[in-house]
Amino acid sequence: MSLTLEHAKSQAKALRQALAVQGNPISHAQALELIAKQHGARDWNTLFAKLSKNTPRAFQVGDQVQGSYLGQPYTGKVVSVARAGDGYNLSLQLKQPVDTVEFESFSNMRSRIRGFVGVDGVSPRKTSNGRPQLVVELG
Repeated sequence: MSLTLEHAKSQAKALRQALAVQGNPISHAQALELIAKQHGARDWNTLFAKLSKNTPRAFQVGDQVQGSYLGQPYTGKVVSVARAGDGYNLSLQLKQPVDTVEFESFSNMRSRIRGFVGVDGVSPRKTSNGRPQLVVELG
């Protein structure tokens, strides 16, 4: 897992709490500085700038998106977003319905889909052939 701004802040909080339990209290700012040095940065501001640059923009209601759902390409817009752990629970309204079934004998057309994606916009869940169930890219 690559370091994110949230993870760095969590590490600083945990470090501060652990040192306080041992009788060595430090300020939050000191904890941030120590975490920055641990990750090879000169100071917290340097690490913050680096991580902010690498952090993808959060999904927002109304965003135009594109990608694939169960291997089918789509375009649409975000109609709901909920932050969940290291990613987002999204609900998407598609411009054109996609067929979620690969059998020739029947179809299942979907015009609204929901799923979880990481901050990279890719679902950790895979289809039976190993493809991500959902890929969402800001359009």
